[in-house]
Amino acid sequence: MALPESQRLPSFLATRHFLLHFLASCSWFLPLASPQRITDPAIGTAPNQEYAHSIRLEGDIILGGLFPVHSRGGGGMPCGELKKEKGIHRLEAMMFAIDLINKDTELLPNITLGARILDTCSRDTYALEQSLTFVQALIEKDGSDVRCANGDLPIFAKPDKIVGVIGAAASSVSIMVANILRLFKIPQISYASTAPELSDNTRYDFFSRVVPPDSYQAQAMMDIVTAMGWNYVSTLASEGNYGESGVEAFVQISRETGGVCIAQSLKIPREPKPGEFDKIIIRLLETSNARAVIMFANEDDIRRILDAAKHNNQTGHFLWVGSDSWGSKISPVIGQERVAEGAVTILPKRASVDAFDRYFRSRSLSNNRRNVWFAEFWEENFGCKLGMHGKRPGSPKKCTGLEKVGRDSSYEQEGKVQFVMDAVYAMAHALHRMHRELCYGYPGLCPKMANIDGKELLSHIRAVNFNGSAGTPVVFNENGDAPGRYDIFQYQSTNRSTREYKVIGTWTNKLHLNVEAMQWRAGDPSLPASVCSVPCRMGERKKIVKGVPCCWHCERCEGYHFQASEFSCELCPYEQRPDANRTGCQNIPIIKLEWHSPWAVIPVFISMLGIIATTFVIVTFVRYNETPIVRASGREMSYVLLTGIFLCYAITFLMIAAPDVVVCSFRRIFLGLGMCFSYAALLTKTNRIHRIFEQGKKSVSAPRFISPASQLVITFSLISVQLLGVFVWFAVDPPHTFVDYGEQRTQDPAAARGVLKCDISDLSLICSLGYSILLMVTCTVYAIKTRGVPETFNEAKPIGFTMYTTCIIWLAFIPIFFGTAQSAERMYIQTTTLTISLSLSASVSLGMLYMPKVYVIIFHPEQNIPKRKRSFKAIVTAATMSGKLQKGGDRPNGEVKTELCEIVTCKLGPFSYLSFKYQSFNNNKKMSCLNC
Repeated sequence: MALPESQRLPSFLATRHFLLHFLASCSWFLPLASPQRITDPAIGTAPNQEYAHSIRLEGDIILGGLFPVHSRGGGGMPCGELKKEKGIHRLEAMMFAIDLINKDTELLPNITLGARILDTCSRDTYALEQSLTFVQALIEKDGSDVRCANGDLPIFAKPDKIVGVIGAAASSVSIMVANILRLFKIPQISYASTAPELSDNTRYDFFSRVVPPDSYQAQAMMDIVTAMGWNYVSTLASEGNYGESGVEAFVQISRETGGVCIAQSLKIPREPKPGEFDKIIIRLLETSNARAVIMFANEDDIRRILDAAKHNNQTGHFLWVGSDSWGSKISPVIGQERVAEGAVTILPKRASVDAFDRYFRSRSLSNNRRNVWFAEFWEENFGCKLGMHGKRPGSPKKCTGLEKVGRDSSYEQEGKVQFVMDAVYAMAHALHRMHRELCYGYPGLCPKMANIDGKELLSHIRAVNFNGSAGTPVVFNENGDAPGRYDIFQYQSTNRSTREYKVIGTWTNKLHLNVEAMQWRAGDPSLPASVCSVPCRMGERKKIVKGVPCCWHCERCEGYHFQASEFSCELCPYEQRPDANRTGCQNIPIIKLEWHSPWAVIPVFISMLGIIATTFVIVTFVRYNETPIVRASGREMSYVLLTGIFLCYAITFLMIAAPDVVVCSFRRIFLGLGMCFSYAALLTKTNRIHRIFEQGKKSVSAPRFISPASQLVITFSLISVQLLGVFVWFAVDPPHTFVDYGEQRTQDPAAARGVLKCDISDLSLICSLGYSILLMVTCTVYAIKTRGVPETFNEAKPIGFTMYTTCIIWLAFIPIFFGTAQSAERMYIQTTTLTISLSLSASVSLGMLYMPKVYVIIFHPEQNIPKRKRSFKAIVTAATMSGKLQKGGDRPNGEVKTELCEIVTCKLGPFSYLSFKYQSFNNNKKMSCLNC
């Protein structure tokens, strides 16, 4: 993250001019004086220590070093407590590396490296002040206006010429110092600064680092969060470049990837007030679902935030993800072991340098006098006091000087030791390349390297490629950054009382995480959650909360919709329905009316009874074809009528059979044909009776077309109309099957079914049956008209009763059939209703018209014999009905012609069948006789 505008340095020329003027005018404050010596009875005198605030090692080439030997001071003091690991270990690593290089006969042969090591006190402003020491040699001093007390010219101390700087640790310090060093073209290699801002080669062109920038670290932490399944996290940063830049990089990656949402981004002030950390914990709890906390904070802030979580009884609630500032350090978790348990931390991939361990354990007060802070470290490390001038005035124990590191105190190599050594070696390899290029094998420094060009040295730094102290390659990219290589740690409990950091994975441009090795509170291996909303179940879509893409409400895909994506539901195709999980569509099951269904069993049973009965009647009539009852009932028309009745029963099997083209074709043909046969025959009969009686009122001549042959022609002419309509139907719309998905498309898709049907619509059904119903209605009208025929002619009455009953059946059929059009059981109800209505119509005709005859034929054969007698009563009745059947006519001679129809009754058991004989009388004289 860029510095605030108020902290940015002026432009290059203005800043350089200011610094040159400032340092030149103040350089007289640096006269050569008596060295300040550090004396202690226990250790004697430390020679050649010119500056108590720095370490100076003589050499042909001098490197600068910046280390946080002390923490930030308070109460107006620039420096605070000693940092044993981050300060002493690291600066000792630099001196150790210089010792190794100076002993190396191949690297910088005959050239000795020296050092000027300064304490930054973990404060950027103080470090800036200290770093001015590195540029003194590059500033020309004007002492013409300066005189000593005796009037002599002053003798100025000759400052060391620093060719390169190792450091600093904190990113804020490195940024501040880099702005000064770039003005004087002094290359800088940091061993710990990871702020992404330092990758800007246009502003920090002389800065390089052997650790990867936080942009890599932020990506690694993002990959960890993603691997954990956490999508709702908070961030916590220490104020300053390191913390703020790291969090900004993490937030930027979260925006680009879109998989993780930031609940809160909190900042720890540089100078926190009392209770500040408790307030931070309370604010983090405002978004309690965001249990994961991404921390880019310094060591002190980490310790205090853990203490605040413990103080607020939040042990085990937060899931800490720490940056490399936490790494595998012990100091932040001392006393906070339970609240830190389960923390996942990251650290640039490193290995312990065994040679340094041997070196550091061998350090003592007597052999390490070059380190001006070692005596303070000795007191702090062993908890004792070095004489009357010791730094621990309250310590009851006096140091003997014989204590040993690692024996009388705990020791663990600080995590950045490797990188400090790699930074020193990178500078040495660059100088070696430069020496080989400029000096052509000249032993020691050649004149061309008397004044080392910083820009040329920088180009050699960026070109180095060697294996570092831990065996890992040391290289730089065009921005001076090292490649991203990290170890992933988790702070775990090994038993009830001890806890330690355990490596659980690595990151080298890609995360490799051993999730099975992870443990959480009390050794629980189950992965805790840090999500705003729980994942939706299958078949549910996410409805994102506005402004918070990781928070959502789950909405069920209803009806015939399925979950097309994480955020949308789509409608299945019409012939499909959602599957059980509503994650896709499946074909809707296709059904048809099965033979074993109750809706089919009842109609089939009725039809079978009807077919058996009809067959029985037909067989009886054929056997007794010449008997009076069969002959008198009109054999030809009876067989036509019985055929129609049989077809009405048989159509049931076609209506229930599985639809295919053949079945659908037969359905079209026979659906209305059975009724057409029946009612065409009945209509012809009733019409014949009606015409006979009407003709008898008008004329003695017999009506036309009343013979059996004529009746058959009329009947089949009526039937041919039905067949013609069917043929036209076949031509216009050939029969086929289809699946009706709308009939049983219920609210619940699980109950939806597709019905396999013939392509006979309700309109087509009405048209097919309409003609037959028209015949039935016409027949009923004739039945009503012939209701008053002589009582001895009692076949008209059974026909009438048959038609009345049939009309009632079909009047009941219409509302049942069409009233169930919206029912889920439509197919079953309509098919059953239609087939039963046809069977009932056929049964009424069969029962009323033929069963009495069959009964007489079989059980009373003695009545199946003709008996002729004259019925005067019939004559009177007929005459009465016909208006005496007289027709007067004016004759020229005044005669009156009277026509009487003699009614001859054939008595056959309980049935009377009439035959008519017309006789013509003229003036009471019999003129002619005609049988009809």
